[in-house]
Amino acid sequence: MTDARFQTESGEPALVLSGTGARPSAVALVGPRARVEASLTGRGKTWRAVLPLRAARWGGPELPLPSGTYRLESSGIHDAPGSLPTTLLGTLRASLEGWTVRIGPPIDPAYDSGEGQDALERRYQTRPGGLENAVFFESFYGRNASCNPLAIDRELARRAPGVTRYWSVVDLSVRVPDGSIPVVDGSPEWWRARGASRLLVVNDWLRRRFERRSGQVVLQTWHGTPLKRLALHRPGFDPRRMAAVVRESRRWNVLLAQNPYAARLLGKAYAFLTRPIWVEGYPRNDVLVTGDGSATREALGIRPDERVVLYAPTWRDDRDEIVDFLDPAALASAIDAVVLVRGHSRTLQPGKDAAGPRVIDVTAFPDTSQLLLVADELVTDYSSVMFDFSVTGKPMYFLVPDMEHYRGELRGFYFDLADHAPGPVVRSQDELIAALASPDPATHAEKYAVWRAKFNPRDDGHAAQRVVARILDQGFVAR
Repeated sequence: MTDARFQTESGEPALVLSGTGARPSAVALVGPRARVEASLTGRGKTWRAVLPLRAARWGGPELPLPSGTYRLESSGIHDAPGSLPTTLLGTLRASLEGWTVRIGPPIDPAYDSGEGQDALERRYQTRPGGLENAVFFESFYGRNASCNPLAIDRELARRAPGVTRYWSVVDLSVRVPDGSIPVVDGSPEWWRARGASRLLVVNDWLRRRFERRSGQVVLQTWHGTPLKRLALHRPGFDPRRMAAVVRESRRWNVLLAQNPYAARLLGKAYAFLTRPIWVEGYPRNDVLVTGDGSATREALGIRPDERVVLYAPTWRDDRDEIVDFLDPAALASAIDAVVLVRGHSRTLQPGKDAAGPRVIDVTAFPDTSQLLLVADELVTDYSSVMFDFSVTGKPMYFLVPDMEHYRGELRGFYFDLADHAPGPVVRSQDELIAALASPDPATHAEKYAVWRAKFNPRDDGHAAQRVVARILDQGFVAR
Protein backbone atom coordinates (compact mmCIF):
# COMPACT_ATOMS: atom_id res chain seq x y z
CA MET A 1 0.00 0.00 0.00
CA THR A 2 1.36 3.42 -1.01
CA ASP A 3 0.42 6.35 1.19
CA ALA A 4 0.49 9.94 -0.08
CA ARG A 5 0.17 13.39 1.39
CA PHE A 6 0.88 16.98 0.46
CA GLN A 7 3.01 18.87 2.92
CA THR A 8 5.81 21.36 3.12
CA GLU A 9 9.37 20.14 3.42
CA SER A 10 11.71 22.82 4.78
CA GLY A 11 9.00 25.37 4.01
CA GLU A 12 8.53 24.26 0.40
CA PRO A 13 5.52 22.39 -1.06
CA ALA A 14 6.02 18.70 -1.74
CA LEU A 15 4.20 15.47 -2.48
CA VAL A 16 5.35 12.77 -0.05
CA LEU A 17 4.84 9.10 -0.85
CA SER A 18 5.63 6.25 1.52
CA GLY A 19 5.24 2.51 1.56
CA THR A 20 6.56 -0.82 2.77
CA GLY A 21 8.91 -3.24 1.11
CA ALA A 22 11.72 -2.56 -1.29
CA ARG A 23 12.46 1.08 -2.06
CA PRO A 24 11.56 2.12 -5.63
CA SER A 25 14.54 2.93 -7.79
CA ALA A 26 13.07 6.14 -9.18
CA VAL A 27 9.98 8.32 -8.79
CA ALA A 28 9.20 11.40 -10.90
CA LEU A 29 6.46 13.86 -11.73
CA VAL A 30 6.34 14.47 -15.46
CA GLY A 31 4.40 17.30 -17.04
CA PRO A 32 4.32 18.83 -20.52
CA ARG A 33 6.75 21.63 -19.60
CA ALA A 34 8.51 20.46 -16.41
CA ARG A 35 9.77 17.36 -14.62
CA VAL A 36 10.91 16.74 -11.03
CA GLU A 37 12.64 13.75 -9.48
CA ALA A 38 11.99 12.44 -5.97
CA SER A 39 14.56 12.12 -3.25
CA LEU A 40 14.31 8.56 -1.89
CA THR A 41 15.09 7.24 1.57
CA GLY A 42 14.58 3.96 3.40
CA ARG A 43 16.07 0.49 3.18
CA GLY A 44 14.33 -2.83 3.55
CA LYS A 45 11.03 -2.53 5.42
CA THR A 46 9.86 1.01 4.55
CA TRP A 47 10.64 3.76 2.08
CA ARG A 48 9.81 7.43 1.52
CA ALA A 49 9.81 9.53 -1.66
CA VAL A 50 9.69 13.33 -1.50
CA LEU A 51 8.73 15.06 -4.75
CA PRO A 52 9.37 18.81 -4.60
CA LEU A 53 6.65 20.78 -6.32
CA ARG A 54 9.25 23.26 -7.54
CA ALA A 55 11.67 23.31 -10.44
CA ALA A 56 14.40 25.48 -11.95
CA ARG A 57 14.94 25.93 -15.68
CA TRP A 58 17.44 27.78 -17.84
CA GLY A 59 19.67 28.59 -14.89
CA GLY A 60 16.93 30.52 -13.11
CA PRO A 61 15.69 30.18 -9.53
CA GLU A 62 13.56 27.33 -8.26
CA LEU A 63 9.90 28.27 -8.64
CA PRO A 64 6.60 26.43 -8.12
CA LEU A 65 5.68 24.01 -10.89
CA PRO A 66 3.68 25.45 -13.79
CA SER A 67 -0.04 24.79 -13.63
CA GLY A 68 -1.11 21.65 -15.44
CA THR A 69 -1.53 17.90 -15.22
CA TYR A 70 1.46 15.77 -14.21
CA ARG A 71 1.94 12.03 -14.49
CA LEU A 72 3.39 10.17 -11.51
CA GLU A 73 5.98 7.75 -12.88
CA SER A 74 7.96 5.22 -10.88
CA SER A 75 10.17 2.18 -11.07
CA GLY A 76 9.07 0.03 -8.17
CA ILE A 77 5.67 1.39 -7.09
CA HIS A 78 2.98 -0.97 -8.31
CA ASP A 79 -0.15 0.22 -6.52
CA ALA A 80 -1.64 3.64 -7.18
CA PRO A 81 -1.37 5.96 -4.18
CA GLY A 82 -5.09 6.75 -4.09
CA SER A 83 -6.38 10.32 -4.03
CA LEU A 84 -5.89 13.58 -2.16
CA PRO A 85 -8.30 16.52 -2.25
CA THR A 86 -7.25 19.92 -3.54
CA THR A 87 -4.78 21.39 -1.09
CA LEU A 88 -3.53 24.98 -0.96
CA LEU A 89 0.22 24.90 -0.30
CA GLY A 90 1.00 28.61 -0.18
CA THR A 91 2.55 28.97 -3.63
CA LEU A 92 0.31 26.53 -5.52
CA ARG A 93 -2.68 24.21 -5.27
CA ALA A 94 -2.39 20.47 -5.81
CA SER A 95 -4.60 17.42 -5.95
CA LEU A 96 -3.88 13.73 -6.51
CA GLU A 97 -6.00 11.08 -8.19
CA GLY A 98 -4.21 7.79 -8.69
CA TRP A 99 -1.22 8.39 -10.94
CA THR A 100 -2.24 11.95 -11.84
CA VAL A 101 -1.30 15.14 -10.00
CA ARG A 102 -2.97 18.42 -10.89
CA ILE A 103 -1.20 21.68 -10.12
CA GLY A 104 -2.98 25.02 -10.11
CA PRO A 105 -2.36 28.64 -9.09
CA PRO A 106 -2.53 29.52 -5.39
CA ILE A 107 -5.98 31.08 -5.37
CA ASP A 108 -8.32 30.47 -2.46
CA PRO A 109 -11.15 28.22 -3.73
CA ALA A 110 -13.62 30.78 -2.40
CA TYR A 111 -12.47 33.15 -5.15
CA ASP A 112 -11.83 30.57 -7.87
CA SER A 113 -15.33 30.68 -9.32
CA GLY A 114 -17.55 33.00 -11.28
CA GLU A 115 -19.25 34.23 -8.14
CA GLY A 116 -15.93 34.74 -6.36
CA GLN A 117 -14.50 36.75 -9.25
CA ASP A 118 -17.67 38.83 -9.46
CA ALA A 119 -17.28 39.69 -5.77
CA LEU A 120 -13.64 40.73 -6.27
CA GLU A 121 -14.59 42.84 -9.28
CA ARG A 122 -17.26 44.67 -7.27
CA ARG A 123 -14.73 45.27 -4.51
CA TYR A 124 -12.24 46.64 -7.03
CA GLN A 125 -14.80 48.91 -8.72
CA THR A 126 -16.04 50.41 -5.45
CA ARG A 127 -12.65 50.63 -3.74
CA PRO A 128 -12.23 54.06 -2.10
CA GLY A 129 -9.05 56.09 -2.12
CA GLY A 130 -6.58 57.30 -4.70
CA LEU A 131 -4.15 55.58 -6.99
CA GLU A 132 -0.78 54.14 -6.05
CA ASN A 133 2.46 55.31 -7.66
CA ALA A 134 2.79 51.93 -9.30
CA VAL A 135 2.83 50.18 -12.66
CA PHE A 136 0.88 47.04 -13.44
CA PHE A 137 2.65 44.97 -16.12
CA GLU A 138 1.14 42.11 -18.08
CA SER A 139 2.66 40.18 -20.99
CA PHE A 140 0.75 37.58 -23.01
CA TYR A 141 -2.01 37.33 -20.40
CA GLY A 142 0.48 36.61 -17.62
CA ARG A 143 1.98 33.51 -19.24
CA ASN A 144 5.46 35.05 -18.88
CA ALA A 145 7.23 38.30 -18.06
CA SER A 146 8.67 39.28 -21.41
CA CYS A 147 8.34 41.36 -24.55
CA ASN A 148 8.01 45.15 -24.50
CA PRO A 149 6.61 45.29 -20.95
CA LEU A 150 9.76 43.57 -19.65
CA ALA A 151 12.10 45.99 -21.41
CA ILE A 152 10.08 48.95 -20.13
CA ASP A 153 10.14 47.48 -16.61
CA ARG A 154 13.93 47.23 -16.67
CA GLU A 155 14.40 50.82 -17.85
CA LEU A 156 11.77 52.19 -15.46
CA ALA A 157 13.41 50.40 -12.53
CA ARG A 158 16.67 52.11 -13.49
CA ARG A 159 15.19 55.58 -14.02
CA ALA A 160 12.54 55.62 -11.26
CA PRO A 161 13.44 53.00 -8.63
CA GLY A 162 10.81 54.32 -6.21
CA VAL A 163 7.92 53.23 -8.44
CA THR A 164 6.23 49.99 -7.32
CA ARG A 165 6.09 47.39 -10.11
CA TYR A 166 3.47 44.64 -10.16
CA TRP A 167 3.53 41.76 -12.63
CA SER A 168 0.41 39.84 -13.58
CA VAL A 169 1.20 36.09 -13.73
CA VAL A 170 -0.90 32.98 -14.34
CA ASP A 171 0.87 31.30 -11.44
CA LEU A 172 4.06 31.64 -9.43
CA SER A 173 6.07 29.53 -11.88
CA VAL A 174 6.44 32.72 -13.93
CA ARG A 175 9.73 34.44 -13.19
CA VAL A 176 9.34 38.19 -12.72
CA PRO A 177 12.04 40.88 -12.79
CA ASP A 178 14.08 41.52 -9.68
CA GLY A 179 12.44 44.01 -7.35
CA SER A 180 8.93 43.54 -8.77
CA ILE A 181 5.92 41.92 -7.13
CA PRO A 182 4.08 38.99 -8.77
CA VAL A 183 0.29 39.00 -8.47
CA VAL A 184 -1.59 35.88 -9.56
CA ASP A 185 -4.30 36.48 -12.13
CA GLY A 186 -7.72 36.48 -10.48
CA SER A 187 -6.45 36.71 -6.91
CA PRO A 188 -7.51 39.53 -4.55
CA GLU A 189 -3.98 40.96 -4.81
CA TRP A 190 -4.23 40.97 -8.60
CA TRP A 191 -7.54 42.81 -8.61
CA ARG A 192 -6.23 45.36 -6.11
CA ALA A 193 -2.96 45.98 -7.98
CA ARG A 194 -4.69 46.41 -11.34
CA GLY A 195 -7.27 48.76 -9.86
CA ALA A 196 -4.81 50.84 -7.85
CA SER A 197 -1.84 51.31 -10.22
CA ARG A 198 -1.49 54.66 -11.94
CA LEU A 199 -0.09 53.08 -15.10
CA LEU A 200 -0.85 49.77 -16.82
CA VAL A 201 1.64 48.47 -19.41
CA VAL A 202 0.22 45.53 -21.36
CA ASN A 203 0.94 43.85 -24.69
CA ASP A 204 -2.45 42.26 -25.39
CA TRP A 205 -6.11 42.69 -24.51
CA LEU A 206 -7.15 43.53 -20.99
CA ARG A 207 -9.44 40.96 -19.44
CA ARG A 208 -12.01 40.44 -16.72
CA ARG A 209 -14.14 43.47 -17.60
CA PHE A 210 -11.48 46.09 -16.96
CA GLU A 211 -12.76 49.61 -16.41
CA ARG A 212 -10.17 52.37 -16.29
CA ARG A 213 -10.40 54.38 -13.08
CA SER A 214 -10.09 58.15 -13.05
CA GLY A 215 -6.42 59.04 -13.35
CA GLN A 216 -5.29 55.65 -14.65
CA VAL A 217 -3.34 55.40 -17.91
CA VAL A 218 -3.09 52.30 -20.11
CA LEU A 219 -0.06 51.96 -22.40
CA GLN A 220 -0.74 49.25 -24.96
CA THR A 221 2.63 48.12 -26.35
CA TRP A 222 1.17 45.38 -28.57
CA HIS A 223 3.45 42.46 -29.46
CA GLY A 224 4.52 42.72 -33.06
CA THR A 225 4.36 44.43 -36.41
CA PRO A 226 1.52 42.68 -38.25
CA LEU A 227 1.76 40.56 -41.36
CA LYS A 228 -1.50 38.73 -40.64
CA ARG A 229 -4.73 40.68 -40.46
CA LEU A 230 -5.88 41.79 -37.03
CA ALA A 231 -9.03 42.79 -35.19
CA LEU A 232 -11.39 44.74 -37.48
CA HIS A 233 -9.39 43.59 -40.52
CA ARG A 234 -9.83 39.86 -39.96
CA PRO A 235 -11.77 37.95 -42.63
CA GLY A 236 -15.53 37.71 -42.20
CA PHE A 237 -17.95 40.26 -40.80
CA ASP A 238 -18.77 39.53 -37.17
CA PRO A 239 -20.60 42.35 -35.36
CA ARG A 240 -19.83 40.89 -31.93
CA ARG A 241 -16.10 40.85 -32.68
CA MET A 242 -16.25 44.39 -34.01
CA ALA A 243 -17.99 45.59 -30.86
CA ALA A 244 -15.43 43.79 -28.69
CA VAL A 245 -12.52 45.36 -30.60
CA VAL A 246 -13.87 48.88 -30.23
CA ARG A 247 -14.71 48.34 -26.57
CA GLU A 248 -11.18 47.06 -25.93
CA SER A 249 -9.33 49.85 -27.73
CA ARG A 250 -11.29 52.47 -25.80
CA ARG A 251 -9.58 51.20 -22.68
CA TRP A 252 -6.16 52.28 -23.99
CA ASN A 253 -4.70 55.77 -23.69
CA VAL A 254 -1.53 55.27 -25.73
CA LEU A 255 -0.51 52.69 -28.34
CA LEU A 256 3.13 51.82 -29.03
CA ALA A 257 4.20 50.88 -32.57
CA GLN A 258 7.49 49.51 -33.85
CA ASN A 259 7.43 51.54 -37.07
CA PRO A 260 5.18 53.89 -39.11
CA TYR A 261 3.77 50.96 -41.09
CA ALA A 262 2.59 49.25 -37.89
CA ALA A 263 1.25 52.51 -36.49
CA ARG A 264 -0.98 52.96 -39.52
CA LEU A 265 -2.31 49.40 -39.52
CA LEU A 266 -2.78 49.03 -35.76
CA GLY A 267 -4.53 52.37 -35.57
CA LYS A 268 -7.06 51.30 -38.21
CA ALA A 269 -7.43 47.68 -37.05
CA TYR A 270 -8.28 48.81 -33.52
CA ALA A 271 -10.14 52.02 -34.37
CA PHE A 272 -7.45 53.86 -32.45
CA LEU A 273 -7.36 56.93 -34.69
CA THR A 274 -7.66 59.96 -32.43
CA ARG A 275 -5.37 59.06 -29.54
CA PRO A 276 -1.56 59.04 -29.33
CA ILE A 277 0.48 56.37 -31.11
CA TRP A 278 4.12 56.41 -30.10
CA VAL A 279 6.41 55.26 -32.93
CA GLU A 280 9.59 54.60 -30.99
CA GLY A 281 10.80 51.18 -32.13
CA TYR A 282 10.30 48.16 -29.90
CA PRO A 283 11.90 48.16 -26.44
CA ARG A 284 12.12 44.36 -26.59
CA ASN A 285 14.53 44.70 -29.51
CA ASP A 286 17.06 46.91 -27.73
CA VAL A 287 18.94 43.82 -26.59
CA LEU A 288 19.36 42.73 -30.23
CA VAL A 289 21.50 45.82 -30.75
CA THR A 290 23.27 46.11 -27.39
CA GLY A 291 23.16 42.57 -25.93
CA ASP A 292 25.52 39.63 -25.69
CA GLY A 293 24.03 36.15 -26.03
CA SER A 294 26.81 34.23 -24.28
CA ALA A 295 24.94 33.89 -20.97
CA THR A 296 21.83 32.56 -22.73
CA ARG A 297 23.91 30.07 -24.73
CA GLU A 298 25.43 28.84 -21.49
CA ALA A 299 22.01 28.57 -19.81
CA LEU A 300 20.76 26.50 -22.76
CA GLY A 301 23.88 24.30 -22.73
CA ILE A 302 25.06 25.38 -26.20
CA ARG A 303 28.76 25.63 -26.96
CA PRO A 304 30.02 29.00 -28.27
CA ASP A 305 31.02 27.47 -31.62
CA GLU A 306 27.78 25.59 -32.34
CA ARG A 307 25.43 26.67 -35.09
CA VAL A 308 21.99 27.57 -33.71
CA VAL A 309 18.78 27.60 -35.73
CA LEU A 310 15.63 28.94 -34.07
CA TYR A 311 12.30 27.57 -35.30
CA ALA A 312 9.51 29.94 -34.22
CA PRO A 313 6.18 29.50 -36.03
CA THR A 314 3.06 31.42 -35.13
CA TRP A 315 -0.10 29.83 -33.77
CA ARG A 316 -3.05 28.71 -35.86
CA ASP A 317 -6.68 29.66 -35.21
CA ASP A 318 -7.73 26.08 -35.93
CA ARG A 319 -5.36 24.21 -33.59
CA ASP A 320 -4.07 24.48 -30.03
CA GLU A 321 -0.53 23.11 -30.34
CA ILE A 322 2.47 24.05 -32.43
CA VAL A 323 2.33 23.09 -36.12
CA ASP A 324 4.02 19.82 -37.10
CA PHE A 325 5.53 20.86 -40.43
CA LEU A 326 9.08 20.33 -39.19
CA ASP A 327 10.96 17.42 -37.62
CA PRO A 328 13.47 19.35 -35.51
CA ALA A 329 15.67 16.33 -34.79
CA ALA A 330 15.96 15.52 -38.50
CA LEU A 331 16.77 19.14 -39.24
CA ALA A 332 19.45 19.25 -36.53
CA SER A 333 21.08 16.15 -37.96
CA ALA A 334 20.87 17.28 -41.59
CA ILE A 335 22.52 20.67 -41.09
CA ASP A 336 24.72 19.87 -38.05
CA ALA A 337 23.13 22.44 -35.76
CA VAL A 338 21.30 22.88 -32.49
CA VAL A 339 17.62 23.52 -33.21
CA LEU A 340 15.68 25.65 -30.75
CA VAL A 341 11.91 25.15 -30.95
CA ARG A 342 9.87 28.15 -29.82
CA GLY A 343 6.11 27.73 -29.90
CA HIS A 344 3.81 30.75 -29.72
CA SER A 345 2.69 31.78 -26.23
CA ARG A 346 -0.79 30.45 -27.05
CA THR A 347 0.69 26.95 -27.42
CA LEU A 348 2.58 27.09 -24.11
CA GLN A 349 -0.04 25.53 -21.85
CA PRO A 350 -1.85 23.11 -24.20
CA GLY A 351 1.36 21.83 -25.84
CA LYS A 352 4.37 19.84 -24.68
CA ASP A 353 8.11 20.12 -25.17
CA ALA A 354 9.68 18.87 -28.40
CA ALA A 355 12.54 16.41 -27.86
CA GLY A 356 15.37 14.80 -29.76
CA PRO A 357 19.14 14.90 -30.24
CA ARG A 358 20.38 18.52 -30.36
CA VAL A 359 16.81 19.79 -30.01
CA ILE A 360 15.93 22.19 -27.22
CA ASP A 361 12.32 23.22 -26.70
CA VAL A 362 12.39 26.83 -25.54
CA THR A 363 8.65 27.56 -25.64
CA ALA A 364 8.77 28.10 -21.88
CA PHE A 365 11.95 30.18 -22.00
CA PRO A 366 11.12 33.52 -20.38
CA ASP A 367 12.19 35.94 -23.11
CA THR A 368 12.09 35.48 -26.89
CA SER A 369 14.48 38.38 -27.46
CA GLN A 370 17.30 36.45 -25.81
CA LEU A 371 16.65 33.53 -28.15
CA LEU A 372 16.81 35.81 -31.19
CA LEU A 373 20.12 37.08 -29.88
CA VAL A 374 21.73 33.62 -29.75
CA ALA A 375 20.24 32.27 -32.98
CA ASP A 376 22.42 32.28 -36.09
CA GLU A 377 19.39 31.78 -38.32
CA LEU A 378 15.62 32.02 -37.92
CA VAL A 379 13.01 29.70 -39.43
CA THR A 380 9.49 31.08 -39.12
CA ASP A 381 6.28 31.36 -41.11
CA TYR A 382 3.86 34.25 -40.53
CA SER A 383 5.04 35.25 -37.05
CA SER A 384 5.83 38.87 -36.28
CA VAL A 385 9.15 37.61 -34.95
CA MET A 386 10.39 38.21 -38.52
CA PHE A 387 10.20 41.97 -37.93
CA ASP A 388 12.27 41.65 -34.75
CA PHE A 389 14.93 39.24 -35.99
CA SER A 390 15.64 41.50 -38.97
CA VAL A 391 17.17 43.98 -36.50
CA THR A 392 20.13 41.58 -36.31
CA GLY A 393 20.61 41.32 -40.07
CA LYS A 394 21.02 37.54 -39.74
CA PRO A 395 19.48 35.09 -42.25
CA MET A 396 15.78 34.21 -42.17
CA TYR A 397 13.90 31.34 -43.80
CA PHE A 398 10.12 31.03 -44.22
CA LEU A 399 8.60 27.54 -44.01
CA VAL A 400 5.04 27.99 -45.29
CA PRO A 401 3.45 24.74 -46.55
CA ASP A 402 -0.03 26.03 -45.61
CA MET A 403 0.27 29.53 -47.05
CA GLU A 404 -2.85 29.35 -49.23
CA HIS A 405 -4.99 28.04 -46.37
CA TYR A 406 -3.62 30.54 -43.86
CA ARG A 407 -3.84 33.52 -46.20
CA GLY A 408 -7.16 32.60 -47.78
CA GLU A 409 -9.15 31.08 -44.90
CA LEU A 410 -7.58 31.63 -41.48
CA ARG A 411 -6.27 35.19 -41.30
CA GLY A 412 -5.21 36.90 -44.53
CA PHE A 413 -2.12 39.09 -45.04
CA TYR A 414 -1.46 42.81 -45.26
CA PHE A 415 1.18 42.24 -47.95
CA ASP A 416 2.45 39.41 -50.12
CA LEU A 417 5.09 37.62 -48.06
CA ALA A 418 6.52 35.72 -51.01
CA ASP A 419 7.20 38.96 -52.89
CA HIS A 420 8.83 40.82 -50.02
CA ALA A 421 10.42 38.17 -47.79
CA PRO A 422 14.07 38.93 -46.96
CA GLY A 423 14.97 35.24 -47.21
CA PRO A 424 14.02 31.96 -48.92
CA VAL A 425 10.33 31.02 -48.91
CA VAL A 426 10.07 27.20 -48.87
CA ARG A 427 7.18 24.76 -48.84
CA SER A 428 8.68 21.62 -47.31
CA GLN A 429 11.28 20.41 -44.86
CA ASP A 430 13.41 19.12 -47.72
CA GLU A 431 13.44 22.55 -49.35
CA LEU A 432 14.31 24.13 -46.02
CA ILE A 433 17.21 21.75 -45.44
CA ALA A 434 18.54 22.47 -48.92
CA ALA A 435 18.35 26.23 -48.33
CA LEU A 436 20.05 25.99 -44.92
CA ALA A 437 22.73 23.66 -46.28
CA SER A 438 23.73 26.13 -49.01
CA PRO A 439 22.92 29.62 -47.74
CA ASP A 440 23.16 32.47 -50.23
CA PRO A 441 22.54 35.78 -48.40
CA ALA A 442 23.47 37.85 -51.47
CA THR A 443 20.35 36.61 -53.27
CA HIS A 444 18.11 38.40 -50.77
CA ALA A 445 20.41 41.27 -49.76
CA GLU A 446 18.44 43.96 -51.63
CA LYS A 447 15.08 42.83 -50.23
CA TYR A 448 16.61 42.60 -46.74
CA ALA A 449 17.85 46.18 -46.94
CA VAL A 450 14.44 47.44 -48.08
CA TRP A 451 12.78 45.43 -45.30
CA ARG A 452 14.97 46.89 -42.57
CA ALA A 453 14.51 50.43 -43.85
CA LYS A 454 10.74 50.01 -43.64
CA PHE A 455 10.32 47.99 -40.47
CA ASN A 456 13.37 48.71 -38.28
CA PRO A 457 14.18 52.44 -38.63
CA ARG A 458 13.72 53.07 -34.88
CA ASP A 459 15.14 49.79 -33.57
CA ASP A 460 18.44 51.37 -32.57
CA GLY A 461 18.90 49.99 -29.06
CA HIS A 462 17.34 52.98 -27.30
CA ALA A 463 13.58 52.40 -27.66
CA ALA A 464 13.03 51.64 -23.96
CA GLN A 465 14.83 54.83 -22.99
CA ARG A 466 12.58 56.90 -25.25
CA VAL A 467 9.38 55.22 -24.06
CA VAL A 468 10.23 55.57 -20.37
CA ALA A 469 11.28 59.17 -20.89
CA ARG A 470 7.83 59.89 -22.32
CA ILE A 471 6.14 58.03 -19.45
CA LEU A 472 7.99 60.16 -16.90
CA ASP A 473 7.76 63.44 -18.81
CA GLN A 474 3.99 63.08 -19.12
CA GLY A 475 3.62 62.25 -15.42
CA PHE A 476 2.06 58.81 -15.85
CA VAL A 477 4.03 57.89 -12.70
CA ALA A 478 6.10 60.00 -10.33
CA ARG A 479 9.87 59.63 -10.19
